[in-house]
Amino acid sequence: MSDPQTLPQAADIDAIRDRLDGEIAAISDLRALDDLRVAALGKKGEISLMMRSLGKMSVDEKKVMGPALNGLKSDVAALVEARKTALEDAALDAALASETMDMSLPVGRKTGTLHPVPQVMEEMAVIFSDMGFSVAEGPDIEDDFHNFTALNFPPGHPARDMHDTFFLEDGEKVLRTHTSPVQIRIMMSEKPPLRIIAPGRTYRSDSDQTHTPMFHQVEGLVIGEDIHMGHLKGCLMDFVSAFFETDVDVRFRPHHFPFTEPSAEMDVRYERDGAAIKIGTGESWMEILGCGMVHPNVLRACNLDPDVYQGFAFGMGVDRLAMLKYGMPDLRDMFAGDPRWLGHYGFSPLVQASLESGLS
Repeated sequence: MSDPQTLPQAADIDAIRDRLDGEIAAISDLRALDDLRVAALGKKGEISLMMRSLGKMSVDEKKVMGPALNGLKSDVAALVEARKTALEDAALDAALASETMDMSLPVGRKTGTLHPVPQVMEEMAVIFSDMGFSVAEGPDIEDDFHNFTALNFPPGHPARDMHDTFFLEDGEKVLRTHTSPVQIRIMMSEKPPLRIIAPGRTYRSDSDQTHTPMFHQVEGLVIGEDIHMGHLKGCLMDFVSAFFETDVDVRFRPHHFPFTEPSAEMDVRYERDGAAIKIGTGESWMEILGCGMVHPNVLRACNLDPDVYQGFAFGMGVDRLAMLKYGMPDLRDMFAGDPRWLGHYGFSPLVQASLESGLS
């Protein structure tokens, strides 16, 4: 290290640069590199002490040595940073090489499981696909027209308040409160006949044992000529029997939905066996989905003539159907991320739902 009492010369700067360049290049350890950085550039480092000597120089000497010392400091800092990057890259490459996994090896005794929600969605898609339905999707963030107005929820309609909507900051976009907007997009972009289901996430500001702020729905839509309520009832009766894999008694009760007329709720017969619920037997009735004939105002909003085309629509909660079929007591557990819960209620990802071999 230079004596701080001795004024540095230009030749000293070149020699120091060359020496430090060689020392930095020879270092193979990040800690040793940092020690060198402190020894050269730290508060009491070699170059810092040399820069203090500028105060003892004449004005002409300062004009020469000031830029030279600053250049030396910048050069050494750049050399240290470059060597640090090289050492870190080498360490990462070594870690990647030593931590590789052979993906062709058997997975062993512990395997992942499929969450009940995608399992039930797959089961529903299999059933409706067998009836000639296709799967349609839409955005989670919707505008007012697709989420409300086109579905016969005019501004100020009281049913809007029942949806507990999450509005975005601009006040014009919403997190969709149902997957019915997908039906609007399909009717406006494709020509009848139409037969689709729309599974996906929906959002409402609600949370308790049977409600969560984010949940899953499947909506269905059939549009064509001479479609009537009998088609709707037959479709849904076939669905629930196939889904619960047993004969299920159902009943339809008059109800009101803004986007269908007439509207109904469908109930299934059930009984309780301790904490378990058995669908298809017993004397009690449970509401399971809403449905109805597509309202003429909805058809008009989608540029379809209600005198030519008719249709039916239905909607049901995927999470709730999963609870009923597989005996889950609390909807919130589905989103708790507890691996023990998933280990108990999860499904093998290697087995696909099939009407021939069984849905579950």
